[in-house]
Amino acid sequence: MLRAISLGFLTVAVGAALLLVLQPVGTDAQWAIAEVCLLGMLAIKLLNLKGYWRHLFFGLGALVVLRFVYWRTTLTLPSMASLQDFIPGVIIYGAEMFCVVMLAMSLFVIARPITRPRAPQLTRDRAPTVDVFVPSYNEDASLLAITLSAAKDMDYPKEKLTVYLLDDGGTDQKVQSPNPKVSETALRRREELQELCRKLGVKYLTRERNVHAKAGNLSNGLLQSTGELVVVFDADHAPTKEFLKETVGYFSEDPKLFLVQTPHFFINADPIEKNLATFDRMPSENEMFYSIIQKGLDKWNAAFFCGSAAVLRRTALEQAGGFAGTSITEDCETALELHSSGWTSLYVDKPLIAGLQPETFASFIGQRTRWCTGMLQIFLMKNPVFKRGLSLAQRICYLSTCMFWLFPIPRMIFLAAPLLFIFFDLKIYNATVAEFGAYTLTYLVAALLMQSYAYGRVRWPWVSELYEYVQSVYLFPAIISVIRNPRRPTFNVTAKGDATDDDRLSDLAWPYFAIFGVLLAATVMVGYRLHNEPDAAGLLGIVGLWNLFNLIMAGLALGVVSERRERRRNHRVPAQGRGALQVDDTILTVQIVDVSQGGMLVRAHGPGQVRLQSSARLAIPAEQGSGSAYHYLPVKIASVRTNEDDRMIGLTFASMGAAEYSYVARLMYGDLSVLRGIRAARQGGRSIILGTGQFLGWGLRQTLRGLYFALFRRSGAAGANSHH
Repeated sequence: MLRAISLGFLTVAVGAALLLVLQPVGTDAQWAIAEVCLLGMLAIKLLNLKGYWRHLFFGLGALVVLRFVYWRTTLTLPSMASLQDFIPGVIIYGAEMFCVVMLAMSLFVIARPITRPRAPQLTRDRAPTVDVFVPSYNEDASLLAITLSAAKDMDYPKEKLTVYLLDDGGTDQKVQSPNPKVSETALRRREELQELCRKLGVKYLTRERNVHAKAGNLSNGLLQSTGELVVVFDADHAPTKEFLKETVGYFSEDPKLFLVQTPHFFINADPIEKNLATFDRMPSENEMFYSIIQKGLDKWNAAFFCGSAAVLRRTALEQAGGFAGTSITEDCETALELHSSGWTSLYVDKPLIAGLQPETFASFIGQRTRWCTGMLQIFLMKNPVFKRGLSLAQRICYLSTCMFWLFPIPRMIFLAAPLLFIFFDLKIYNATVAEFGAYTLTYLVAALLMQSYAYGRVRWPWVSELYEYVQSVYLFPAIISVIRNPRRPTFNVTAKGDATDDDRLSDLAWPYFAIFGVLLAATVMVGYRLHNEPDAAGLLGIVGLWNLFNLIMAGLALGVVSERRERRRNHRVPAQGRGALQVDDTILTVQIVDVSQGGMLVRAHGPGQVRLQSSARLAIPAEQGSGSAYHYLPVKIASVRTNEDDRMIGLTFASMGAAEYSYVARLMYGDLSVLRGIRAARQGGRSIILGTGQFLGWGLRQTLRGLYFALFRRSGAAGANSHH
């Protein structure tokens, strides 16, 4: 009975809303409707109302958006009699409608995000066998040693855990290459990694040929192993000890569960965060996806495999013929195939791994080009709309995920649109200033409020627009290429550890300066026309403000492509723990501050001489908090800095064997509670007003910084070569 009443009330409400949307009204009435909706949304947001208020908030926002769509469709398009106005006018209209559709799908995805309870804790005899795959191509042995050691050290019955290094850099194809340099490098790598695996007690696997890239490598691992569950970690994604405890138990509850995915969490800044110096205070870009969108997808059984930090069921993978390799985003494609076959997935919003992001802008663009082209390959060759076996909700979710990567098209259209009026006086938008304010301006405010309400905790205002703009410049031609030939893109490994040695412009910087120059010229043109065409001041002022926003964004991008020097080759992880540092006859009590794969920083207490380059050893309890058993790390004194009564001592690891790698991995990744605390502290929202003011300040500072780099920092060590 209650369900019928609720359904009837919903039907009446939807009918009334549609009637209001389609009602032709004057500009004043439209202002009144929009103001009521926006004030209601603002009240719900400021009062932090939850439950049904959330649905009301989005309902009010949808009303404003649909009023805009109706007006834009019926009254603003240029006449077909003037093709020079009509064609660009329709293109801009299409870009706007694409954004509305994407907004609608994204709101559907996150309509009811869920948080999973903790995984059931299995007894030793009920624990399934687990194979851990660490695929590798060109990563350093020291990086692999840490990841493999962390994987082997996970808290799980050792007789049921097998770790594999899947080496695609030492295949027979590479070892037998007719190019002597390639052959020698591959053979040396294979021998080095085989020895490393022997010392660490993990299994080394390679294959004959490098076919189907990462998907082929993982599928080969599947053929060479037998575990009931398969765990995948990228070479630079080291797991915490509790990873399997927090994931494996879910498989005991659902025999059709094929995937448990966890977030990707990073210890270093991406190039945008690094070059804008925001890493320590702003939520990371991926937080929006992993903290909100994946939880929304999980509600609709559409959380998908992200390539790493995941557990998969072997029988499901075998049913699908292994990891999918039609596209270069094998992870999402594999999930799509299994979801369409009736399998289920699950997402756990708890960081259980720590990894590395691309350090340079060129490698960042290379990574995003692969993601973009791979998702569009899925869209074109395995379109979710026509994929058998998916529910309607799953189709919408996968369609939203794939179509998102078309964002460079509307982004570039919106960048060019004002220029058509400023330079060529094309009438591409038939509206008065009053109508523009009543419909377009209120639509933009409603969209901004909805974005802030849904994602404000993990995404500051205008940051999405910045990330999209800097990617669009290079992704736009990549999209055109994949549309022309969906099978053309090939998998390229994202470069990691390729840091810049000095402050310099990125190798990819010049288009951003060219765009900035064009937009600056357009701004000057607006001033000229305002002076000489006073009758066009209203519309010209609106278009001028639009272009000014684009100019600020373009100026901010100049700072993004101005690379800051990377001070450390090995990124440090904050850590906790105590130990004793023995230097010659001196023993100092020390507190661990942070650790990297190359060394650590400790705070020392007490008297005693410490000389640079002295050999020493660090005694640390085998289990922190225990004083009975100690592990000894051979170290050298790299730096000493006095801080009041304490000394900060930098240590480098003198020699690393299997035991040392294991313990360093445990120090770095055994407990991620400190890193999780840092992540939580960064998840702080910004109001729209404060965020907008901050964005404008960034724009001014980064424009000046970018111009300075263009004039004085163009040369330097080429530490950021493109890898895409």
